[in-house]
Amino acid sequence: MDADDFSAVLSEVRRFVRERVVPLEAEIDEKDEMPAEIREAAKKMGLFGFALPEEYGGLGLSMYEEAQLMFELGYTTPSLRSMFGTNNGIAGHVLMVGGTEEQKAHWLPRIASGDVLASFALTEPDAGSDPSTLTTKARLDGDEWVINGAKRYITNAPLADVFMVFARTDNEAPRTRGISTFLVPAGTPGLTVAPKDHKMGQLGAWTADVFFDDVRVPAEALVGGEDGLNRGFATAMGCIAHGRVHISALMVGMAERLVDESVAYASTRRQSGKLIGSFQLIQGLIADSMTDYYAGRATVLEAARGFDAGTDLKVGPSCTKYFASEMVWRVADRAVQIHGGAGYMRGVAVERFYRDARLFRIYEGTSQIQQVIIAKALLGEAARG
Repeated sequence: MDADDFSAVLSEVRRFVRERVVPLEAEIDEKDEMPAEIREAAKKMGLFGFALPEEYGGLGLSMYEEAQLMFELGYTTPSLRSMFGTNNGIAGHVLMVGGTEEQKAHWLPRIASGDVLASFALTEPDAGSDPSTLTTKARLDGDEWVINGAKRYITNAPLADVFMVFARTDNEAPRTRGISTFLVPAGTPGLTVAPKDHKMGQLGAWTADVFFDDVRVPAEALVGGEDGLNRGFATAMGCIAHGRVHISALMVGMAERLVDESVAYASTRRQSGKLIGSFQLIQGLIADSMTDYYAGRATVLEAARGFDAGTDLKVGPSCTKYFASEMVWRVADRAVQIHGGAGYMRGVAVERFYRDARLFRIYEGTSQIQQVIIAKALLGEAARG
């Protein structure tokens, strides 16, 4: 995107986040729902398709540009980003990476506009950190695929119009080579979405289990057509690598907000007749958080550069996801500590962000999975003993 145009986009999003969404954060958390007017405003701003190609109605941002946009979106409740994150990220990228031209032309413009909400159905009750062990199956019956299985913690499932479903299509193939991806519209007979999950944090972002009981879809629902058969795992991993940089940038935006909240509180709260910002131990907490934020921002931007260049699609995304998720948790913990008792009270921003931040160390690959990915990439054969 032209630099001036991109600067204008960032300015508009910053204004939208800070003037319209931030004042609604407590309401979103309390009601566990994103207001309809915020959803419509996000559609008009093109936020449902910022990472999708311009030819399909998206903004076509590079990973480096996307990271900067996510810094701005991360300044408020992560449920805002979650509303359109799957369209831009793991779900939309399934079609970008593996879809046929016909599938892209049919789905991507509607996904980019927000008229269609896409959901990424990979995780299962016994297949989370290692999705290669998934047990949902799809078998060919004439000119239809029949899908049976269950998915867990699927983001936007209660609202989704279409699911990108990963299912095993070859039981004899190695675990990572016998998985395919299918486009399954909501409302297809046999597809059932359970009631939304009751989560610790990130309220307003809905997840739910999804069940498939003899769900029939036409042969053309196979993502990538015949060429996409048994290539679903590779497609998923490519989407997840993008998602790790994307979500890491969101965490950096949250860290910035937490630093701002900490500084504002320390600059106004008095103890023993003094501003607590005059106490060196409080100063140390703030300095540590600012340093963490600064390092996280640099790490994300470096990973984004490598992703755009195609020189680092594995270690960089895992490094930045690992660092950023642990970083924002430290910053959130310090923010609560700086606020003291007030930081433990509902209705106080840092209490809410503390709950929100905990999930980042789990989804898009746990911190422990990132450690394994990084170490195995560096050690090679030595990692296998």
